[in-house]
This record gives sequence, C-alpha cells and structure tokens, in this order.
Amino acid sequence: MRRVFLNWQLNNGFGWGILGLNLFFQWAEDRAIRVQMGAPITDKDVAMTDPLRLRRVMPAIVASNQFLGSCRPEPDGSVKLDAIVIDALGNGFSGSRLIGRPNVARCIFENTDLRAAPALLARYGELLTASNWNAELLQNATGRAPKVIFEGVDTSIFCPGSRSGVMDPGKFYIFSGGKVEYRKAQDLVLLAFKRFSQARPDAVLVTAWHSPWPSISAGFAGRLERPLQVGANGRLDILGWVHENGVDPARVIDLGILPNPLMPMVLREMDISLQPSRAEACTNLPVKEAMATAVPVIAAVNTGMKDLLTDGNCLPLKRQTPVAPHNDWLTEGWGESDVDEIVAWLEYGYENRDRLRELGAASRQWLIDNGRTWHSHAAQLKQWLLGLPG
Repeated sequence: MRRVFLNWQLNNGFGWGILGLNLFFQWAEDRAIRVQMGAPITDKDVAMTDPLRLRRVMPAIVASNQFLGSCRPEPDGSVKLDAIVIDALGNGFSGSRLIGRPNVARCIFENTDLRAAPALLARYGELLTASNWNAELLQNATGRAPKVIFEGVDTSIFCPGSRSGVMDPGKFYIFSGGKVEYRKAQDLVLLAFKRFSQARPDAVLVTAWHSPWPSISAGFAGRLERPLQVGANGRLDILGWVHENGVDPARVIDLGILPNPLMPMVLREMDISLQPSRAEACTNLPVKEAMATAVPVIAAVNTGMKDLLTDGNCLPLKRQTPVAPHNDWLTEGWGESDVDEIVAWLEYGYENRDRLRELGAASRQWLIDNGRTWHSHAAQLKQWLLGLPG
C-alpha cells in the first residue's frame, strides 16, 4: 500500500476542495492507496455530505487527521514524508516544504506568464495537470511533458430529476455559476441577460457567484459600468450590482454561498446554464455539473474548455477573440465571447425547449461515455501514481 498525501484542503465549497473531497472519498477504502489530506478535515468541510457516504469514510478521516498531527518538521523547516506528495500549485506555482517519494506538482493555472516555471518546478519529479491547454504551455516553458488527467463530476449526485414545483413554471431560468472574477466573465453574462430579458419578460437569471473570499471579487466591473461591492453584511452585493448596471434585480435570484451537494437541486429547476469564461485551467466544474444534471450549457470554446465542449454536447460560443493581458497576468489562449452570440443562443434555447431537453440528455451521456466522472478520474490518477518510482 502506498501513501498519497494530497497537500490541500478538502471542502464542499470551492474547486480544489471539491476535487480533494471526491478523491478522498474514492480512495478512502482502497487497499492499494492510503490517502491523506494536507489540512485537517473538519465537520464544516464535509457539511451537507450524504451521511451514509460520510459514515463509510469516517475511519479514513480520523486516520488522515492523526497522520497530519504526527508530522514533524526537520531543523531546516522541511517535512519528510514516506508518501507520494501532490502539491496544489495554482497561478504563481507557490509550493511547499514537503519532501515526498516522489513529489508531484499539480499545476492548474490561467496566468500564462511562465518565465519562472522552470526554476519553481525543478524540485518536482513529476508534473500533473488537467487540460491540454495547461499541458502545452507547461511543456513549452519547461521542456517537460506533464501527465494530463481530466477532472470529473459525481453523476450519482448530479443527475436528472423532476422539478420540485417551487419555481414558477411560466418562467425561463438561466443559471450561471462560479466566483465573480474577470476570467469567469460574469460581466458578459449580465450584458447578455440585460438584452435578452428586455425582449423576454419571463426570463430569470439564477446566480451562484459567491465564494469564501469576497475580497477577490470586490471591485470587479469588466465591461460593465459599475463595479461589484461588498455589502454591510460582508457578502457580495450581487443584486445591488445588477441594479446599478441596468438589470432589474427582481429578475435575478442570488443563491448566496451554496454547499456543492445542494447544487443538483438548483440545477434541476433550470432551463439552461450560461458559462462564457474567458479562461478555464481545467474544464469548469459548473459546466460539468450542469451537463451531468442534463441541463444544456452555453459555454465558451477556449483554453481548457476545448477538452470538454463539442457541437453535440453544448451550445458552443465559437466567436472567440484574443484577450489582452489583464493586470499582471498574461493571457495566451484566453478568449472573449461575443455577446451577440450569447444572446442568439439564449433565444434559440427559449424558442426550442424540446431541443434543449434532448441536448441536456446528450450532454450527460457524453460525460459518462467519455469517462468524465470522479470515479474515472480517481482510477486514472491511481494507476499513474502507483506506477511512479517510490
């Protein structure tokens, strides 16, 4: 049995945390792998998790927390582990002082300024990523070919189902998810919805745009006139933001911070999902979650999304223009979606509800047929890790 140390926090509320949760749950009872997390697993981290699943993995959670508590640093501050150590490296590739057998850098990034990458990644024996876009950029920058393993979705939770009846059946519901930031392009969502809703008074935008870090989103405007602000309650003032940019807040439902296991119930009420991201290092969890729930998706065909989107599994935004460097980031491969194309797909969906249902079913089947599940992701990653020298 080989120990695998996932050096990040498991959680139900953000992308890396959801990855960690699903890998941990997939491997908790695996006889070939002993999985441990790089941060204590608390009740808050697994809030809203199916109690039956939680019961099965509880011994592994206890063991992970105990192992973490037993780790002791060397005099130089490093920590030596008899484990495969996977570091979570985002933009900037800030690593850890862990010494594993071997060390794996899981590189997930949107900033394409990789001039420092060769030096920052030199200590890692292996490179891992989750899109061909990231892999090509890494190989060009370092001369090393990373392993690519696409992320997944839990199709046992994110699955089709009947609508609950809590929503007005006479409305047309458009979902948009992901924390507010320039690369997620919520400004394009609002520009398109403003135009579409003027012609379609029964249209409603449902947003899941919050994150545990509201300061990251505060001040964002993009192509809008007014920036997003943090309200007196410390949360993003989404409804105030849409109002200041000419959208009737009565036509927008702000879901607030929503634990991931509750998202399927929301998605099953939706007619369509809209995700015009300027860049995705992986393949966009909100897109896969909508597809798995058989909700058709309007999404931008750029960056990591090219590994997921086809003409047959979505309503693709193909009119992509280059994006200029933003703040201190370089943006090679990013794409700016055309608002006219977004509105046109919204109109198509509005007028073709039967076709939407067919497309939603086809998108779910595509995920399953192409192994885009967490079960498949964990199996591929396990096979690769167990083949590494110890």
